[in-house]
Amino acid sequence: MKTALKAGEKDRLGVIRMAFAAIRQVEIDSRKDIDDAGSLAVIEKLVKQRKESARQYRDAKRPELAEKEEAEIELLSAYLPAQLSADEVSAMIDEIIATTGASSIKDMGKVMGQLKARAQGRVDMSAAGAIVRSKIT
Repeated sequence: MKTALKAGEKDRLGVIRMAFAAIRQVEIDSRKDIDDAGSLAVIEKLVKQRKESARQYRDAKRPELAEKEEAEIELLSAYLPAQLSADEVSAMIDEIIATTGASSIKDMGKVMGQLKARAQGRVDMSAAGAIVRSKIT
């Protein structure tokens, strides 16, 4: 935050403050301090919200607002762990399916639960859900 402040990066500073405020709000609501995993979950949620907003702005033919949301996504993504490649995600899903013995769509919850625990913050869970669905159907 200090670096952004000293460099005069108003957009970056605004995003950092927004993330801190969201994290602090979760702490206040739950009445306990959250750890790094909880902070990552909050930032993931903010990214997801921004993606949805950008999509809606594009649908409403408001590209300037969509670009602002996408810029915020880019800034927030810098605070998340590096995303796994599609091959890595696919291999991890195969391994989880083998260990859980998942064979039908009814077992998707087990697979997704383990995937989320193993790859927290490094996988887009909606895309991973489509991969899981295609592998166990």
